[in-house]
Amino acid sequence: MTAKAKGTAALKRIRMEEGSGNVFADLGLPHPEQELLKAKLALQIYRLIKRRGLTQADAGKILGIKQPHVSTLMRNRSGAFSVERLMDFLTALGQDVEITVRPTRKGHGEVSVVA
Repeated sequence: MTAKAKGTAALKRIRMEEGSGNVFADLGLPHPEQELLKAKLALQIYRLIKRRGLTQADAGKILGIKQPHVSTLMRNRSGAFSVERLMDFLTALGQDVEITVRPTRKGHGEVSVVA
């Protein structure tokens, strides 16, 4: 096989679809809006802990949870925590959490995180 043939053989067509903006919905998981919200809140918690240079043990003391749970949170495995609990973690880290309710222009409302 020539070098050109080898290069051509290595190229494969990959089928691609445009995502909806919510990977949880794209994967067909239950409660995708809630899971996306939890992931966004967990990301904010992760960024705060990293920005402050906290160890997981120190973060656990601030959040009122054990270090292994902080580790889970830092790996964006927020499924074990409710949205309310994640918001409590943010306030424990000195953040204000604001919930705004307003009419939607679409047929169905949505939940978002603005940081």
